[in-house]
Amino acid sequence: MEREINRRIGAASAVMRTLHRSVVVKRELSRKAKLSIYRSIFVPTLTYGHELWVMTKRTRSRVQAAEMSFLCRVAGLSLRDRVRSSAIREELGVELLLLRVERSQMRWLGHLVKDAPWTPPG
Repeated sequence: MEREINRRIGAASAVMRTLHRSVVVKRELSRKAKLSIYRSIFVPTLTYGHELWVMTKRTRSRVQAAEMSFLCRVAGLSLRDRVRSSAIREELGVELLLLRVERSQMRWLGHLVKDAPWTPPG
């Protein structure tokens, strides 16, 4: 499972590198447009198959780091600016990605619990 999560983070990082020069740092594009790209390309790439992830402390930290890396670039900030993640999210109006993942995992668990137990045919 850890390998799959690493692969998703790598794919999201590749998307970020691809979009960095052409989209993220362009001053002509509004923040709204950049956040639309974040929601439609970056988040699905990062979270594909997340319903089955085991969220360890390390996994949570890595997912949050990948998310904040993209959001910092959208906000025009770097690590040297030393701005809290919560302040960046609030400024951009973006929900914590880990909350979204956990909500989705709970929804998936609800589907599993709701369904009748499987019995073999015959």
